Amino acid sequence: MSSTSSINSLLSSTASTTSTNTAVSLSSMLASESGESTPGIDVTAAVNSAITADRAPETAWNNDITTLSSQTTALDAIQTATEALATDMQNLNTLTGPLAARTATSSNTSDLTATAATGTAAGVHTVVITTPATTGSWYSDLQTGPTAALSAGTFTITPTGGQPVSIAITGDLNDLATAINSAKTSSGASLGVTATVVSDATGSRLAIIANSTGTAADFTIATSNFQGTSWTSADMPTGSTLGANSVTLTSAAGTATIATTSGESYATLATAINNATVAPTSYSSTQTAALTSSSLLTAGSVTTINDNATGKTFTFTATATNTVGDLNTAIAAAVTAGTLSSSISGAIDGNGNEVISEGPTNTGMTVASNDASLGGTMTAATETSVSLGLTATAGSNANGTNLTIASNAPTGGGTTPTFTMNEPAIGFTQSAPAVNAQLTVDGVPISSATNTVTGAIPGVTLNVLGGSLGAAITLTVASDAAQVSTAVNQFVTDYNSALNLVNTQFTDTTSTNSSGTTTTAQGVLASDPTVVSLQSALEQAMNYVYTPTSGTTKVSSLSDLGITVGDDGTLSVDSETLDSALANNPTDVQNFFEGSALNGFANTFYNTLNTFTSAADGAFKVDLSSISTTSAGLTSEINNFETNYITPQKTLLTADFSKAEIALQSLPEEMQQLNAELGFNNNSSNG
Repeated sequence: MSSTSSINSLLSSTASTTSTNTAVSLSSMLASESGESTPGIDVTAAVNSAITADRAPETAWNNDITTLSSQTTALDAIQTATEALATDMQNLNTLTGPLAARTATSSNTSDLTATAATGTAAGVHTVVITTPATTGSWYSDLQTGPTAALSAGTFTITPTGGQPVSIAITGDLNDLATAINSAKTSSGASLGVTATVVSDATGSRLAIIANSTGTAADFTIATSNFQGTSWTSADMPTGSTLGANSVTLTSAAGTATIATTSGESYATLATAINNATVAPTSYSSTQTAALTSSSLLTAGSVTTINDNATGKTFTFTATATNTVGDLNTAIAAAVTAGTLSSSISGAIDGNGNEVISEGPTNTGMTVASNDASLGGTMTAATETSVSLGLTATAGSNANGTNLTIASNAPTGGGTTPTFTMNEPAIGFTQSAPAVNAQLTVDGVPISSATNTVTGAIPGVTLNVLGGSLGAAITLTVASDAAQVSTAVNQFVTDYNSALNLVNTQFTDTTSTNSSGTTTTAQGVLASDPTVVSLQSALEQAMNYVYTPTSGTTKVSSLSDLGITVGDDGTLSVDSETLDSALANNPTDVQNFFEGSALNGFANTFYNTLNTFTSAADGAFKVDLSSISTTSAGLTSEINNFETNYITPQKTLLTADFSKAEIALQSLPEEMQQLNAELGFNNNSSNG
């Protein structure tokens, strides 16, 4: 093959598929005939150069997609700002929003504070506190410390309206506190109290406090009765004293309650017990007619005498022939036999009544009778006071002081009588009874188990604190100006944000490119009908005027609230004017925003905004959907162009340029052959 034919073949094989760049490469090949070096063909660069020109339509499409993306970003920002503004309008157009918020202001916050629920009627109320609600509390006798051993015993805790719960006294004060806190009622409920050990420089006590205030949560502590002939208290630490309390003693002579005062010693209590007296008891018949010794008793009737001194019972059952004299003779015989004490006797008094008496020694007895002749009963009567028949002694040891109480032995011999007392191994003193809060609200008396009082004023919760009681307190329920001011200022802020984003789209922006060319353009949404419409809607909404259906109002426009429109359309708030309107005309402010039936400015403006923000068919949704569809269409067009044209073209060009490169590599040898055939010498001139 000649050199000329090779060149012709190369040109013909590439002419139909190459671009201008290919022609340039071939021109370089021909230049090699004059001895220039042959650079060859950069196939990849040549193909890419050709494809770049072929992709010119894609550049326009990608530019359009970039613009659509910028529009979406800008429109999303405007939508978000508009939705925030719509939310503000909803907040100002609800019965539970800031316009319905209320404050409750007390003239004496040391005694009373209050809160008012949303929508509570505004007004001024008068509250007088008699007493706050308190919790019931008791404390124990003083012990040397929290781990000092306690004498065994029991006591009961009785919740108000509940059943008593028995508590065993074992261990020390810590153990006793644990036992109380874990105790349950018969129904399985807790006692409603909390026991703790309180210690100070003088020793330790057990404090028992109700978990709730009010009389319904109160409780009582009753000590279990001791019964025996001698009792000794637990040691009271040296220097300690008794609290205000009482001890009840029942001996054969009767029952006496001895009170103690705070600061009292065991020696003082012992003296009080030794000086205590009871009235002796006698029983008298109650029949109508006067009796004589020969008066007949009712056959089958029974008269019984229980003698505490001897611990024995005398019983007389009458026959049809027995008389009152026979009964008294039988009583005397029982005394002789030792069944009854020597002081007991039966006799008819000057009024014709049968009297059974225990005499001046008062060792203790009870009489019962069902004899109709005696009136069917025997009535107890009191006589001259006698001692309890007990001896109390105050003692001391290394641990402190104590108290011993013992029954006196009978003077005539016999068994020492027992006594009972309500003071167990440890005593308790009530420090404060639980009471309900007592107050009047607008003259109406109110009792509350807690210091949190509801219902006295609809929608208002009163918090009773105490302090100076009995004085009138003024409670003012009013609109919460702070919440309303915050909501109004938020509306202005969000309005300005939305408007500024919209106005930016219509603002000219100047830019200069690298070649020095200056251009002026507006935002990417300057021609968007949604944004154009929104700008107009925002500005027109500020012209709203409220006209009440009846009466007059001092707030009919935004300017009455201190809200004015600037030259650029944005809003500003004069806080002094707004505060004045909220303080002096809160109802007019609420009516401006809410109207007579949630149909005021807030509702009107919200409905306008909703045509843009509606998730179903709002202008933003429609606009963004259209942009998305257009962008997706362009992306699809680019993908199709790449698949159906660019890729095949790239393959074809690569093959053609590769073939040309191969041919070009063999060209120098063919040129030498051609020169030889033509008789040219590369070293001589042909000219």
